[in-house]
Amino acid sequence: MADLGVILGDLDAESRTIDDVVANLPASDWARGTPAARWTIAHQIAHLAWTDRKAYIAAAHPEDWQAEVEELLKVGENYVDDGAAAGAARPPREILEDWRAGRKQLAEALAAVPDGQKLPWYGPPMSAASMVTARLMETWAHGQDIFDALGLTREPTARLWHIARFGTRTRDFAYKLNSLAPPAEEFRVELIAPDGSTWAFGPEDAEQKLTGSALDFCLVATQRRHPADTDLVAHGADVEEWLGIAQAFAGPPGEGRKPGQFA
Repeated sequence: MADLGVILGDLDAESRTIDDVVANLPASDWARGTPAARWTIAHQIAHLAWTDRKAYIAAAHPEDWQAEVEELLKVGENYVDDGAAAGAARPPREILEDWRAGRKQLAEALAAVPDGQKLPWYGPPMSAASMVTARLMETWAHGQDIFDALGLTREPTARLWHIARFGTRTRDFAYKLNSLAPPAEEFRVELIAPDGSTWAFGPEDAEQKLTGSALDFCLVATQRRHPADTDLVAHGADVEEWLGIAQAFAGPPGEGRKPGQFA
């Protein structure tokens, strides 16, 4: 069973890594564009704060979730972009303080979720541990956009294990998002961790396999890099197809990144 406290600690560490980067940026840098079309650094942090608020509702007030979804449907399919834009319109200091307060509130709510309770979400319902992992995945991914926008290199850490595991567990979800039937057989995924060890997921005797670095797999699973710009190797046609549609985050299929964009 996943240790909720450990994952919460890793989420906090990942959030602090990004916080340290943006905390002292001048307002002009908050307005800097990121690889996500039409999103600035302000949009990225505002989106994290927005999503943390939604996750807090799911964790602390699941009885209100259906009304929350219905309200978003009234806004239309662009509710994510609209939420980010509304948040980004505020002064950077307000955006940052909102994110700090929200992620603290969310962590406390998730820590209090009873064992075995499933939380509603935009995708399938999930456990508290899976919700924390999803927040870690998204925080890391949007943090990557910020690092890319600033021309900074982020050192990979062991926290990537959570994202890599989540990326493999959302394989069938990505197929369904693209109206495709998932392969009947599981894949073997073997990744080189930041410390040089191997992280393996899936049956050892699987006919099809994916190999490469854990960092590159996480970048592809969160659609922050095109597979062609990574060291990932697909051993099998189905695995190659998966790399083209892999998506660890909820919501409609993303635009991803273009080949050569980060060459």
